[in-house]
Amino acid sequence: MRQIIRRTFVFSVFVAVFGFQVAVIYSQEIKIDTDLAIFEITVVDKNGAPVPGLSASDFRLYENETEREIAFFQPVKGSRRPLSIVLALDVSGSMTEDEIRRLKEAVNSFLDQLSDYNTYISVVSFAMEVKLEQSFTNRREKLEKSLDRLARNRNGLSTHAYDAIDYSIRLIEKKSPRAIAGAVPRRAVIVITDGFPVGDTSTPGVVIERANAANVTIYNIILPSFARMRSGTTRVPTPLEISGVTNATGGKSYVAGDKSPAGLLADIAEEITGSYAVAYYPENVTAPEAPRIVRIESISGYKVRQNRETYVPGK
Repeated sequence: MRQIIRRTFVFSVFVAVFGFQVAVIYSQEIKIDTDLAIFEITVVDKNGAPVPGLSASDFRLYENETEREIAFFQPVKGSRRPLSIVLALDVSGSMTEDEIRRLKEAVNSFLDQLSDYNTYISVVSFAMEVKLEQSFTNRREKLEKSLDRLARNRNGLSTHAYDAIDYSIRLIEKKSPRAIAGAVPRRAVIVITDGFPVGDTSTPGVVIERANAANVTIYNIILPSFARMRSGTTRVPTPLEISGVTNATGGKSYVAGDKSPAGLLADIAEEITGSYAVAYYPENVTAPEAPRIVRIESISGYKVRQNRETYVPGK
């Protein structure tokens, strides 16, 4: 489970000059002769807010508790790093017409928030079947047309959420640009659903493994009318929330309640654009294939969420 770069890219990197860690960004052509293990991290403060403006010197990386040198570091914010995002939208029969309308409005606001970034977005809908509404594009008019076509599937009596996530990850693997303007895209899938998957062929375990291998982070938003309540006071977590697919990929699960879906998508946009790519060169890559535990920590004590915790050479 890892991301391998075997080509020559132009990266923006932080470098050490005369023994001092200097936050100078420059373009350098790096020829990678061995596997570069890339991890995506989100860094938040004690209030859960993303922490911007960090550099490689703000972190320590450990492989099986042995510290390794950080060979590559790049934020999304303030760099040329692009975004590859799939929006997986629930249109099953349990969705109301009003929720479909609110969903479209929320996505349009999300597009506004990412307008200053080099963003490629694909739109997928799901009910009993998963359907590609729009392949990856950075053209706003195409995305708006795909949203206009979205309609509630009155006959969609099941919600194939895990299949939709699995499809979205494979879509990123096959169709998302592997490099845009010389930079590796930040990859994410955002699912908006009622959180009650029914009829899937894919399982949470399969989804997690595929996401980790493709360096994809999964976020989900549970819509308010399907946040089940027990005795009218205590909300029962949905199967999607407790499946672990968000935590195991460095993402987060949100429930639309006091905050609207548009507000929650704004939070996700802030997380994605506030994230960092961190990578190192593993040693002994020809050693027997066994998962290596990788831990990235903040020297300032910030909470670090990784999109995956293991790396297996050769996979």
